[in-house]
Amino acid sequence: MKRTIYFITLLCFASGFLACDKGFDRENTDPINIISSSPDKLLAPALVNVLTGNMTRNRNFNNELMQVTVTQSEDDFTVFRYNFRPNIADYTWNIWYPELTNFRDIYEIASKPEYNNDSYKGISLVCEAWVFSLLTDTYGDVPFKEANQGKFGLVEPAFDSQKEIYTALLAKLEEANTLLTVNKAIDVTSDPVYKGDIMLWRKFCNSLHLRLLLRLSGKQEVASKMIAKIKEMVDTNPSKYPVFSSNAESAVLKWNGTTTTTDPYTNPYAISLRENDFTIPSMCNFFILKLDDWKDPRIDIGAVYGANARNRLGIAPGSGGFIGIDSGYEPGSKELRQAYFYSFGNSEFSLQKSALTGIIMTYAELQFILAEAAAKGWISGSAETFYYTGIASAINYWVPNFNANIQDPVFTNYITNAGIGWDNSLPLDASTGDSKMERIHIQKYYSLFLTDFQQWFEHRRTGHPILPKGAGLKNGGKMPARMNYPVYVQSANPTNYSKAVASMGGDDMNTLVWWQKP
Repeated sequence: MKRTIYFITLLCFASGFLACDKGFDRENTDPINIISSSPDKLLAPALVNVLTGNMTRNRNFNNELMQVTVTQSEDDFTVFRYNFRPNIADYTWNIWYPELTNFRDIYEIASKPEYNNDSYKGISLVCEAWVFSLLTDTYGDVPFKEANQGKFGLVEPAFDSQKEIYTALLAKLEEANTLLTVNKAIDVTSDPVYKGDIMLWRKFCNSLHLRLLLRLSGKQEVASKMIAKIKEMVDTNPSKYPVFSSNAESAVLKWNGTTTTTDPYTNPYAISLRENDFTIPSMCNFFILKLDDWKDPRIDIGAVYGANARNRLGIAPGSGGFIGIDSGYEPGSKELRQAYFYSFGNSEFSLQKSALTGIIMTYAELQFILAEAAAKGWISGSAETFYYTGIASAINYWVPNFNANIQDPVFTNYITNAGIGWDNSLPLDASTGDSKMERIHIQKYYSLFLTDFQQWFEHRRTGHPILPKGAGLKNGGKMPARMNYPVYVQSANPTNYSKAVASMGGDDMNTLVWWQKP
């Protein structure tokens, strides 16, 4: 009976989420009645659905943990106080697994003689590695080898260790890089990210590969292997492993910039959130005060970088200007809401309708990956140059008329006035105070704005940026190390759930995932 319930549940999740693909072909929205499909019909809806889930939980989970916003509440169960209800874990699990079925189906179908398309196969592997990395970094050990096998009657999949999963994901990215070198044409309309440019998919593949290698680089048992691979990709054989070379090559699904609810490429915030609801969270002081102190172009409301007294991040000043409220405040000491996000009716740059929020991975993030690798002596090249290029690229992404490279006076003046220059005299790392890692990761934090859970993942990996601790924090003031498994998995897949919990050492927010352990 449990097996039947679990199977029906999965089908309902898949059907429900895919049925939201307005504007896509009908054969792609009813997984129960599909007789056949083709790779070009599966890719775009899967990307849209994953990004919709990522943006939703970025807003109400990552941003609250990582002090971007504070959704004020007197409830003890608040994310910004490090105390969330177990059912918050259900949403991303139920978004990601159905779409992984689609990504795996793309590979299977593209392998058939009637299609025989290495590019779709490579793209499917890249997307699979991307989404499974989100799953395992969020939960730890998860179903992998036996996942997405419901059509074969396997509805209680075994959980794989994070080490096994990462090993497989890195291998998939190697395979994808090889497949994408064939440069087989695909249907341009099926690809909302790169419009059929296979070389750009290959660059994303290898940039993502570096993200995952860096994530494991502090894990003692695999560190030397990960570091050697980073060096091979960056220094020894860069022609074999091309990566992003500009903002234009970032992996971003650009929305249409409208509020049309029937278009599948409308920003999900415009569809799922009312205007009043979009403005509810206050900006957090940690996020907004630095931008204000730096006189950062991203929140400039002047005519040079903004327009009509609006800035490019769509942030409205509060009564005190560009200030926020402190995260982790004690219940009963609620502060007046200050700066907040404009809704789409109040700013042409509102993130609620922005074309730029469908972020998978950016060129700026890659530059900070390289900055860290160079600062640690793993690769040649200048950590300072990578650092500055990351800052400039992160600003240019949101403020195209900033349009500065790192030699331009407009950029060098910004760095000097903001006091964020590279300092070789700093220690590499420190748990308190200034360091090279802290400088890199403060800027990386801003470059990862709106990028799923990457701010949280990187903070868990490095301890940076160093976040202030409010007096009202729960959980002993400790940043949650993971999400718990969805509650229903305990009853739907009890045997394998119990094995996973025993292997992980628990199932709560403080249970460390494999790469967090020494």
